[in-house]
Amino acid sequence: MPLQLYDKEKILDACLSVFARHGYENTSTSMLAESAGISKALIFHHFRSKKELYLSALDRCFEKGSIEMGFGNVPGEWDFFKAKEELSIIKFNYYRKNPYLYRFVREAFYETPDELKSEIQAKYGMLIANKDKELKHLFERVPLKEGVDRDEAFRLITIILEHFENRYIAELPEDGNLDETYLKSFLEERNSFLSMVRYGIED
Repeated sequence: MPLQLYDKEKILDACLSVFARHGYENTSTSMLAESAGISKALIFHHFRSKKELYLSALDRCFEKGSIEMGFGNVPGEWDFFKAKEELSIIKFNYYRKNPYLYRFVREAFYETPDELKSEIQAKYGMLIANKDKELKHLFERVPLKEGVDRDEAFRLITIILEHFENRYIAELPEDGNLDETYLKSFLEERNSFLSMVRYGIED
């Protein structure tokens, strides 16, 4: 008999917590079954493998995050640069309240286990691309100087944003103890670099 939706979500939440604490490689099927309170046979009757369970838990993480952070409701009238800062703060506060989710996402996207790289890229590459399209749509409203190519300007901004996001993730503690002081410093430095691009560096 299929698991009820509630039961499946409960199992995924329990397994997600185990993956967050121990990482994909160091998590055993016995640990997952014990945390979920069911037998290994029942878990893998529904999820088939540890890999499939991990990816299902990642789906669950995205579903919860999208709803609770409201990323699907970014106001279309927002200024592009304000949107990036506001979304960074929303994401930070969400992960500070849910450190196990932060640790899980950090491994999935920034320390991806080799066994999962192709699946995660295939599964979430389109989702990431769609988010980039939303940001690019907001960027269309940014006034540019005459002669500036909008696509190239967006690409330059994206390079800067990716650099800071990668550095931010790399410098944060693995225990999920997110520091608001560091966030403030990070945003100030990132905004400083963005301002140089926006307003120029030559007198």
